[in-house]
Amino acid sequence: MNIRNEQAGDYVAIRRLLTEAFGGDGEAKLVDSLRADGDIAIALVADIEGEVAGYAALSVLKSPPRSLALAPVAVAPAQQRQGVGSALIEETLRRARAAEGGMVFVVGDPEYYARFGFSADAARSFDSLYAGEHFMAIALTETPAPAAPVLYSRRFAEL
Repeated sequence: MNIRNEQAGDYVAIRRLLTEAFGGDGEAKLVDSLRADGDIAIALVADIEGEVAGYAALSVLKSPPRSLALAPVAVAPAQQRQGVGSALIEETLRRARAAEGGMVFVVGDPEYYARFGFSADAARSFDSLYAGEHFMAIALTETPAPAAPVLYSRRFAEL
């Protein structure tokens, strides 16, 4: 498996993967819109034998400063439970730290995302439309972002 930056030649395969993994085209449209708006900070694919088997994106949040949203993360059904999603998440976080990001927020399964360091406690002081046990964060630096409303790109509201 090769984790690498997405390339324009991957867009059709990414769209197909997202549609298949989520059972509809909502997330594919989200990625297309975020990409068109220039709101994707990091977008990675898991390439297995020349095929896009997984995808993860970090998009820029409007607030708090230097914060990112992890969404979507998708793995082809035939490749699930083989470490593809974990490898993608670990690499997106590594690259976000290297770029001196402050916080990464995610909405998802607390049990799954806790293994990467995400927690609802870390997100609790941030107001969000997604607040609750599935809204989690991880600080990428020793000085996390100050508490502020978490404002996603307007494209998330279209999902």
